[in-house]
Amino acid sequence: MHRLGVLGWPVAHSRSPAIHNAALASLGMDDWRYQRLPVPPALFVQTTRALGQSGFVGANVTIPHKEAALALADRASEAAGAIGAANTLTFTPDGTIAAENTDAPGLIAALGRPPLGMRALVLGAGGSARAAAWALRQAGASEVMVWNRTPERAEALARELGVRAVKEPARADLLVNCTSVGMRPRGPSSRGPSSPGQSSPRASAALEPSASDVEELNQLSLTFDRVGEYSYVVDMVYRKGSTPLLAAASRHGSRTLDGLEVLVAQGALSFESWTGRKAPLEVMRSAAREADGRV
Repeated sequence: MHRLGVLGWPVAHSRSPAIHNAALASLGMDDWRYQRLPVPPALFVQTTRALGQSGFVGANVTIPHKEAALALADRASEAAGAIGAANTLTFTPDGTIAAENTDAPGLIAALGRPPLGMRALVLGAGGSARAAAWALRQAGASEVMVWNRTPERAEALARELGVRAVKEPARADLLVNCTSVGMRPRGPSSRGPSSPGQSSPRASAALEPSASDVEELNQLSLTFDRVGEYSYVVDMVYRKGSTPLLAAASRHGSRTLDGLEVLVAQGALSFESWTGRKAPLEVMRSAAREADGRV
């Protein structure tokens, strides 16, 4: 049995097992299996180094382990090294661990349009934020800014990646949320997003965010009105329904992209690197949406 998995803490919410197992099944790869690997930070290095001996071919890496994944790898791709974080590990027959970052190309692929000439703002300073900032800069964004609740972390990331740290979210064409804000389910009082351009007799009511939405937007140093300043909003968080950030962006008529699409894009790249097979992208996307309760 060839084993694959996703390392994280927490990781129960991950849709990666559904996505990858659907892909494996569609290609008749019955001797492969993908699973969740909940590992606390204190045990990450010890557990990860033992995976290769336990039949694992590779593993995806999610919050909060992406920087630690790069640090423990025996070798890393140029992109992973430049970003300073890895989301894909491969356990080789000789016992070594290779690190790659598919978050960066996955984000660009999921955007559906090149960010050439766009001003971009990245929220966060962890592994996903590092990948997003690096990818956007490499893909030709005219300016990449990064904000974090701890300014020192944003400043350190900016120095290392050649982007600009900002003390508060600034106006931009593209906003990418790489924090975990929005991961928890919305309360029953929250309203779902309206479709861009959809009219309603109670249009003014549709523009009123719930109290829980306001609280979560404030954690990003944003308000409902300020979200309307961004014409394209990406939230790396994914969950059933919409996050408060994407709900607000949709109400303003902005283009939106949620983390599930980015997850599928980066997952397809990881899948191909481990198996040597072409990833069945539509199968993976359908599995992701089904696992997320969207079909």
